[in-house]
Amino acid sequence: MQVTETLSEGLKREIKIVVPAKDMESRMNERLIDAKDKVRLNGFRPGKVPMSHMRKVYGKSIMAELVNEMINEKPTEILSERGEKSATRPQITMTEDEAEANEILDAKADFEFSMSYEVIPNFEVKDVDKIKLERQLVEISDEEVEEQVKRVADSARTYETKKGKAADGDRVTMDYLGKVDGEPFEGGADNDSNLVLGSGTFIPGFEDQLVGVKAGDEKTITVTFPEEYQAAHLAGKEATFDVTVKEVAKPGELVIDDELAKTLGLESAERLREVVREQIESQYGQYTRQKIKRQILDALDEQYKIETPEGLLEVEFNNIWGQITADLEQNGKTFEDEDTTEEAAREDYRKLAERRVRLGLVLSQIGEKAELSVTDEEMQRAVYDQVRQYPGQEQQIMEYFQKTPDAVAQLRAPIFEEKVIDYIIGEAKVTDKTVSKDELMADDEEEAPAEKKAAPKKKAAAKKAAPKKKAAPKKKADAE
Repeated sequence: MQVTETLSEGLKREIKIVVPAKDMESRMNERLIDAKDKVRLNGFRPGKVPMSHMRKVYGKSIMAELVNEMINEKPTEILSERGEKSATRPQITMTEDEAEANEILDAKADFEFSMSYEVIPNFEVKDVDKIKLERQLVEISDEEVEEQVKRVADSARTYETKKGKAADGDRVTMDYLGKVDGEPFEGGADNDSNLVLGSGTFIPGFEDQLVGVKAGDEKTITVTFPEEYQAAHLAGKEATFDVTVKEVAKPGELVIDDELAKTLGLESAERLREVVREQIESQYGQYTRQKIKRQILDALDEQYKIETPEGLLEVEFNNIWGQITADLEQNGKTFEDEDTTEEAAREDYRKLAERRVRLGLVLSQIGEKAELSVTDEEMQRAVYDQVRQYPGQEQQIMEYFQKTPDAVAQLRAPIFEEKVIDYIIGEAKVTDKTVSKDELMADDEEEAPAEKKAAPKKKAAAKKAAPKKKAAPKKKADAE
């Protein structure tokens, strides 16, 4: 077999492989001899089929198998021998001429094919122990825990039907039908919907107009959707809601005791407070990790200015661009609505894609140098986590991962990345700083997540308008 490099420009490589016809024929004959004692052909005793007849019957099919094996196995061998890693699966090209292909299958012509690929750039991995990080921590007060416990208790509060008018704090059970310009809109209706007046969970102005209603009342409520409402076709529009009040109920006494805890599946009020504290710690911990990871990525971005493989860059850019354009289309927006142009947005998102690819390569090399790996147990857990997201389809999802190695690889990548981040945190110079929860959770443009840093500033606006569930007058959070 002859291997010749025909292109070496930057990260691009092209290799020509020539397997002499006699070598292909020799391999074919080995397989024919092996198959001779196993085949059963009419007119011949087992093991007595002439080689000429074996070749006539099975020669081309065996040669086709050999060709497929060559193009599947040789690229990996060649890359290993050259000490290179391909950024993406090498592209294989071979003759498409039928006559030439038949010559190869008849072992009358050399088998030639080419593999084109981009190499992962070689670069020196720097010591991460020189990276300086600031870890922001929040001290959780007993008052904050108690406030959250009260919210939990309030959500489990019982209500008792009352006669008379609804006041703040009362629960109203109702049917409603929303209309814009006199026409009902999708997601604008619900039956037996419960709303605690004063909770601020519905669109501003909706709850205020229910104060004073009684069971059996029918009322038309007029509100205006917020300008930044998540369903763009409703944003800023006036709507009416035909409401039928079915029940008004007053809240029971708010008591935080062991009995309340037991209704929540916990043994005591003290344990309830412990669980709430743990949940708050977990929430703040996520913000802390997000910010420290951002610092790591920014530091690596400054340290490594390596060339990125064009193939990986195109894949990443297309993924980002597809999501952005889909979001804009879904929300009836244009780039002009976001104070930019398509050309400028493409340039910005391409920078973002380049950064992601470059940092991905850097993290991969750091992890490899540190001999980090993802265990089978971790991968199994990741697959099960995915399966659990599709109740009723567990078997199909499991089979999908079993048959799709690329899908499993996509699960492995983020697990490996988080391991590398943990490793860097463990090796870097980390200084803890106590901050307020507002400071920890602040995420203004100057502190935009590192992976979004190169994106247009207006990108957030496109996401803000993305619909979540339904465009009903429900939760104000959906409109923010």
